[in-house]
Amino acid sequence: MPTSAVNSRIHITGEATGYLPVRNGEISPITVIANEAIRATFDEATLDQAVNARTAPGVSQVVLNPDAHIGYGAPIGCVMVSPSHIYPGPVGVDIKCSMSLLQMDIPAEAVADRRTRRALIEAITARTPTGAGKGQRSVPKGRPVSPALGREAVVYGAAPHVLAELGVPAHWAARCEDSAHSGHDPRPGSLGERLEHLLNRENWQSTFAEKMRQLGSYGGGNHFGECEVVSVAEGERARSAAEAFGLRDGHVAFLSHCGSRGWGSKLAEHQFRTLRTQFEKWGTPLPGNDRHMVYAPLGTPEANDYIDDMSLGANFATVNHLLINALVLEAFQEVLPGCTGDLVYFISHNIARYEDLGDGRHAWVHRKGATRAFPAGHPGLAGTPFQAVGHPILLPGNPAGGSAVMVAEPGAKLAAYSVNHGAGRVMGRKHAARTLDQGRIDRELADLDILTNCRKYPIDEAPAVYKDFQQVVDSVQKAGLASTVARLDARFVIKDGDAADD
Repeated sequence: MPTSAVNSRIHITGEATGYLPVRNGEISPITVIANEAIRATFDEATLDQAVNARTAPGVSQVVLNPDAHIGYGAPIGCVMVSPSHIYPGPVGVDIKCSMSLLQMDIPAEAVADRRTRRALIEAITARTPTGAGKGQRSVPKGRPVSPALGREAVVYGAAPHVLAELGVPAHWAARCEDSAHSGHDPRPGSLGERLEHLLNRENWQSTFAEKMRQLGSYGGGNHFGECEVVSVAEGERARSAAEAFGLRDGHVAFLSHCGSRGWGSKLAEHQFRTLRTQFEKWGTPLPGNDRHMVYAPLGTPEANDYIDDMSLGANFATVNHLLINALVLEAFQEVLPGCTGDLVYFISHNIARYEDLGDGRHAWVHRKGATRAFPAGHPGLAGTPFQAVGHPILLPGNPAGGSAVMVAEPGAKLAAYSVNHGAGRVMGRKHAARTLDQGRIDRELADLDILTNCRKYPIDEAPAVYKDFQQVVDSVQKAGLASTVARLDARFVIKDGDAADD
């Protein structure tokens, strides 16, 4: 469908807000967050997928964010709310894929020299492997993770005893969106029962140790580590938020993007298979005949099992990020002795959480490539360091265009207290490989003086495959969801690829 026809389906209500009618107005419409330029990036398949999600059983609200594009089950860049059902598809295979930001005390000038940056790249990659299946055994300076420690990590998350054994600062747990997930049963350690079931009844013992060795690793695809220079935005709002977050203008920070690796994927695929089998047994039709839109009513054994398995994957992702940050800090200290750093925040964008939506409403909020955005005073921030200002929102753009730290505004309620998780793709991986020029990609980064660990930057992750990040941020701000606190400009990038030869 031509872009003009796609856009005609969206009814405009503001500079960057609109709605997509569903069933001729029989049920409440889909909220759309996008300015004119971003609306042009939506295609028919993305809108149709959003409509299918909105009409699925038990769904009460769907939001389409500016980074939205076609996904499995529901669009990536989508928020789906249900008070009565849990959906694995709108969480995704990479359970609790997340962002984290580590703020260093060193000024930008400390990484101006290319030799210093190359030494930092080598020190980091000696500790944090990249690539599918890679784990701590594949790097010389990683942290060995035994199956016993892995069990504690997936059952208890970022608990003090887990962080102590991994050499991660204990206070970093307070700077996590969720430092631990307990599953459907709030009793401490109850997830251990579900884990034992998976290890023994599902016969996962042989692969569990292998998956636990992936703690402290990035994986492949769009996962990355990126050295940044922080530029705090102008204005009192940005300055006060930056101070609360611990951001330092003109100083070095490190942004990470990864999730639950092979462990989360195994849990998610197991749940998809199990629920599809149940759907066949029950004779229940799939929403839109989409096999990724299986679901379970809350309170059923199937829903409890999914929530438990999601929690086991989410706890891995949390500990994975904290360990990566500890290893990155160690690498900086090796190259730049005396350097110190502290975690700004860790926030997920592939998760389902039971949340307060305001006006006394509570529901399960499924964020598939979407990020939580609680403003100051939200009940979910009570007792955290951010209750008076709102928590940090970490939005990756691309190395050439930069990334951003934002903070939610009260208007985020419109979007179920959510924003986009990044820029969002406009080009598929195969299309990028067919049409983009490798030499031009590498020259663009070289001209910007951005180093990478790769001999050739992954062509399917080139800046050109993503939406215009400034237009994405503009959509969020003009919709009144969040405001910019700081921009992050890349100085080097860690990605899955062949090692650089310089």
